[in-house]
Amino acid sequence: MGIGFEVEQEKKTEVGIPAKVVVYNDDWHTFDEVIAQLIKALKCDLATAEALTWEIHTKGKAVVFEGDLEEALYVQNVLEEIDLSVEIFL
Repeated sequence: MGIGFEVEQEKKTEVGIPAKVVVYNDDWHTFDEVIAQLIKALKCDLATAEALTWEIHTKGKAVVFEGDLEEALYVQNVLEEIDLSVEIFL
C-alpha cells in the first residue's frame, strides 16, 4: 500500500481592486445626454439611468458604479467621452 499524496493545484484568482465611479452634476449636459451615456457605460436599463441622473442632478453627484477597478476605468472612459465630470475612488 503506497502513500498517497494529494497535490493541490494552485488556483490563479485575480483579486480585483474595488473602486467606485462618481459622476458630478454640471450645467451644460442635458438629462437625455447623461441618461444615454450612463446606459452606454453601465449597460443598464432606462429606469436605472434615469434614477442615477436624477440623483446626480438633485444631490450634485452620484455613485454610478461599484466594482473592480478595471471595469471602473472602462465606465469612466465611456462617461468622459462626452466630457462628464467623473472621478474614481479606491
